[in-house]
Amino acid sequence: MEKEKPPIFGMVERGGALHLLVRQVTIKPLILASVARGSLINTDEYAIYGRLPEFGHKTVHHGRGEYARDEDGDGFCEVNTMEGIWSLLRSWLHRGISQEKLPYYLALFEFVHNARCRGKALLSPLLAALLPTTPKPD
Repeated sequence: MEKEKPPIFGMVERGGALHLLVRQVTIKPLILASVARGSLINTDEYAIYGRLPEFGHKTVHHGRGEYARDEDGDGFCEVNTMEGIWSLLRSWLHRGISQEKLPYYLALFEFVHNARCRGKALLSPLLAALLPTTPKPD
């Protein structure tokens, strides 16, 4: 197990928060617990997504070299925002990490993505997340 890549499940709300989990359970309970019934789900062609009749579903086809799709021609890919996130995560973890610490790295990646800022601008959201209330200067 030390050399194997554990499954990571990711969801991102269009324009909203990213959620990453290390799980070895089926995907359906994770989606049912997190996504409103009737929502449109954009995925790759993994067969399990076809077994989610509670949701609308659009697919990109990796086997055909498709990883995202701009359906209305506005320059914004409506189908499969997670593809870009997986690409960023792979480059972020490119040196390899222990499986024991993987949940911590995923939590930090998720936090940075959801904070929607980088560099020094991350300090304020990080302090707000770590401290119950940010102390006021004297």
